[in-house]
Amino acid sequence: MSLPQLPLPTDPAPACTCTPSAAAPARGEPDGTAGRFGPTHALILLIAFLGLGTGLFLAGTELQTVFALLGGCGAIGAATLTAAGGGRRLISVLAEAAVRSGAGK
Repeated sequence: MSLPQLPLPTDPAPACTCTPSAAAPARGEPDGTAGRFGPTHALILLIAFLGLGTGLFLAGTELQTVFALLGGCGAIGAATLTAAGGGRRLISVLAEAAVRSGAGK
């Protein structure tokens, strides 16, 4: 059973004559928030990592390999955020965690 072929248009589509008005409200991110890593981004990443890890495990990948891959992705993401944001806060948190773990706390 085959589907019938639809006829293709022979004439070009009309050009858009609409112009954006100055009175239209601006949409998108508020001023000063572009590029910020917020709680919504963190939730999306959490869901993506859970889905990726689950998919790899269900596909038969060893659990140790799944953890290594997800850990590598997390390290790359942390390095990217550090480089993009100046990284002072993240570096200070990582340094504090290293000092505390070295001190046995």
